[in-house]
Amino acid sequence: MADSTDKTLFSRIADGEIPADILHRDDHCLVIKDIAPQAPTHLLVIPIKPIPRLVDASAEDRELLGHLLLVAGDIARQAGCDEAFRLVINNGAGAGQTVFHLHLHILGNAKFNEASLLG
Repeated sequence: MADSTDKTLFSRIADGEIPADILHRDDHCLVIKDIAPQAPTHLLVIPIKPIPRLVDASAEDRELLGHLLLVAGDIARQAGCDEAFRLVINNGAGAGQTVFHLHLHILGNAKFNEASLLG
């Protein structure tokens, strides 16, 4: 088994080693509040399986990736931002990814314009 120092921050949260405000958890993913929100609603949908980046996902992850999107929609609805929200996946350091464990950002309850990009 991997040493806890080898685990990502999100794996340690999923394993209960680090406290977090968990809003949803099932066998495949968890949803937490972002600790540095960039919108009034900023939630993270995190797979339990540690996939470093989206491009590292394989065909065997197809159902998991679909599940993450469905959970994101359900959580956005519960958070009251299902009419207008952004779903962001940063892939790689150059795109702003800081934790190398795939996660989806749900950003909502904010006024977005077409030109704005959130890192």
